[in-house]
Amino acid sequence: MGEALDATDLRIIRELQADGRLSNQDLADRVRLSPSPCLRRVRRLEEAGLIRGYTAMVDQVAYGLPITVFVRIRLERHTAEAVAVFEERIGGIEHVQDCYLMAGSSDYLLRVVIESLEAYELLVRNQVHAIPGIASIESSFAFGSVKQSRTYPRPAPPR
Repeated sequence: MGEALDATDLRIIRELQADGRLSNQDLADRVRLSPSPCLRRVRRLEEAGLIRGYTAMVDQVAYGLPITVFVRIRLERHTAEAVAVFEERIGGIEHVQDCYLMAGSSDYLLRVVIESLEAYELLVRNQVHAIPGIASIESSFAFGSVKQSRTYPRPAPPR
């Protein structure tokens, strides 16, 4: 986005993160704008790619995926080809919800949601182990969730 976000843009983004189904009228009321300028701002934020889409928040357990696993992966080699192969293949595994490139002892951190321990074992054996170039896989199982936020904090103002 060419221009900096102002306080109203940030309020719009926060409100839509909290409830993406708000009508334009309700959103305008919450951010203290009239509907037309509010809609123009939302469209500008969408066109600039700051708002990339809208989605429903689904209860993971009720949906049938009660287990969350954090998986640390270290690659044998860090060649461009090995990294590209790993990232392409891991991107195709549906149960991998997030994959982060890391600094430190692990190269990647994955968040996996799955229906059972048996299903996780099959996923590792049949899909993750099939990716060439993996040196180690370390899994940590979440007992529960203390906090999950889908709303970003306000960025600090530039100095």
